[in-house]
Amino acid sequence: MTASEDAYIVVLTTFANEHIGKRIIESLLEKKLAACIQVMPIQSYYHWQGKIAEDAEKQVMIKTKKSLYKTIELEICRLHDYDVPEIIQLPIEQGLDAYLGWISESCDQEKKQEP
Repeated sequence: MTASEDAYIVVLTTFANEHIGKRIIESLLEKKLAACIQVMPIQSYYHWQGKIAEDAEKQVMIKTKKSLYKTIELEICRLHDYDVPEIIQLPIEQGLDAYLGWISESCDQEKKQEP
């Protein structure tokens, strides 16, 4: 793999519907697209359809490899109930080698999952 394909990222998304959020999280983990997913409650204020809107949401931080971003984006769009879900990629510039290695191992789609 090239250095850029082996890079690590955090993907941010949000959801308001707990059921939808759980489906997204479980799918990303089951397909080995993410090593770790953290969820935090947030209050969002934003422009939508000419108005200022406000919603209680959950912010999702997905730790993964850059090479998996497009697949993650497609999976979130497939399962999400928002017309335009937040899907943002942030680079991980540095990290503990052991932690980054764990991300690689956890997102190794070549490895067979145990039953």
